[in-house]
Amino acid sequence: MTSLLPATTLDSHALAAATALAEQLADPATVQARGTRRRGQSLAGGAAGIALLHVERARTGHGDPTIAHAWLRAATREPLSAGPNASLYFGAPTLAFVLHAADRPRDLTDVLPRLDRATVAVTQRRLAAAHARLNSGRRPALAEFDLIRGLAGLGRYHLHRGHPITADILTYLIRLTEPRDGDERPGWWTDLDPSGAPSDRYPHGHGNAGMSHGIAAPLALLAQARLHDIQVDGQRDAIDRICTWLDSCRGAGPAWPGIVTHPVDDQEPGRPRGRQRPSWCYGTPGIARAYQLAALATSDTTRRRTAETVMVACLHDPAQLDQLTDIGLCHGLAGLLHTAYRIATDATTPDLATALPPIVQRLLDRLPAAHSDPELLDGLAGVALTLHTAATHTTPVTNWDAAFLLA
Repeated sequence: MTSLLPATTLDSHALAAATALAEQLADPATVQARGTRRRGQSLAGGAAGIALLHVERARTGHGDPTIAHAWLRAATREPLSAGPNASLYFGAPTLAFVLHAADRPRDLTDVLPRLDRATVAVTQRRLAAAHARLNSGRRPALAEFDLIRGLAGLGRYHLHRGHPITADILTYLIRLTEPRDGDERPGWWTDLDPSGAPSDRYPHGHGNAGMSHGIAAPLALLAQARLHDIQVDGQRDAIDRICTWLDSCRGAGPAWPGIVTHPVDDQEPGRPRGRQRPSWCYGTPGIARAYQLAALATSDTTRRRTAETVMVACLHDPAQLDQLTDIGLCHGLAGLLHTAYRIATDATTPDLATALPPIVQRLLDRLPAAHSDPELLDGLAGVALTLHTAATHTTPVTNWDAAFLLA
């Protein structure tokens, strides 16, 4: 583990809170009796996501390996899912990600090669469908390329594993960003609404900037691959195209919109559809991290300063912070805290690090009245992981936040 930021007086309180939450989530039978959103193979709301919490704690000496193993068994109890809905957040890729994070757990080691093969097969099918769609000239669905359901998420897994298919995913993402003849809208513009359905509210579709379902995830993956010395032709140009679009969306303001729309007869640049709350999933924090990674990957000091400046402004803006009524990683305080933490570790200014303790305190203050959902993405497992990382000031040994494309 590597110490990232200076210790604070809040550390003991944050670590105690993380421990208390982990203890609430210790017994799979008890927790699963309360219900989770999806099956065991779900990273977002199933046993796999909760297992990640206990694996991180066990591997850092703060938790019981037996509890971690019980959750891994719960996550792998059902038949392997590797169908059309498999993604980094569900099915074989999820189990592969979590079991690799567990560092070859006992009696599950023989499952890993099968999970790797299944994840590669899922990715190959998704790539073939994506290229067929590109060849047809149709616009994409978000689920084709996004983090939660699409190829950006699968790409992050393969990048971590060092699999050659990573280059194929990068090549696809480059094609996704290429301009279409006679169309001012970017290649990732979708004709659908953010849920993936046709909607009268989005008569001309939208450009999604968010980290969970938008172009920030492909940007982060393209940048992270470059930082790991994995490059294909056109990768730098694709990074620049996405960043230039994000520049036009942000304008002169200290925040990015998560969703951009404009009528086809409006020749002005993309018009923000309202300012999003400062969440990891759709708000400024997630986009700022992707933008910062892009700046690091291209040695662009101007964009690096922009990412930091925008994030500092967000952390000091009560009007933005007050929009966060949830505590979870996806669209709550935990997501804001951990994203800002990751940005601060790569920042040139100390202002971000000094702005983090008030966010930790705000999250701790909200815990007593918080809902009791156990899950990783929106519930207590994600909050516990965030507080554990903030309190220990270390790089996650499981690399759990790679599933959020923050690292």
